[in-house]
Amino acid sequence: MSTNGIGAVFVTTHNWGRTAKFFQAMGYELDFETDHNSGQLRNGDGPYVFVAEVPNQEPSTRLVLMVDDEEKVELDPGVEVVTPFEDTHYGTREMVVRDPDGRDWTLLAPKK
Repeated sequence: MSTNGIGAVFVTTHNWGRTAKFFQAMGYELDFETDHNSGQLRNGDGPYVFVAEVPNQEPSTRLVLMVDDEEKVELDPGVEVVTPFEDTHYGTREMVVRDPDGRDWTLLAPKK
């Protein structure tokens, strides 16, 4: 299995507006904003940043590795699968795996 590299960074925050302004000050442009305190920002052709306000959780960051086809993903038996591929509310398929140091990584595939 190979990935297509980092496609996105998911960030949770206590304050959507303040975090969006930070990324805009760093040269990112707002792609879209939702009506529930989240949105996507982009800087050129690089990975996009998706920010979601989650006031009652510790802020976190997760890198997203892109895959062309979930059916072609063959993980080594030593890779811990946290959640298998499942539909997302934003129209993709997502799997979470954990590396040996305990970090979670998201694999994102197009929905068929």
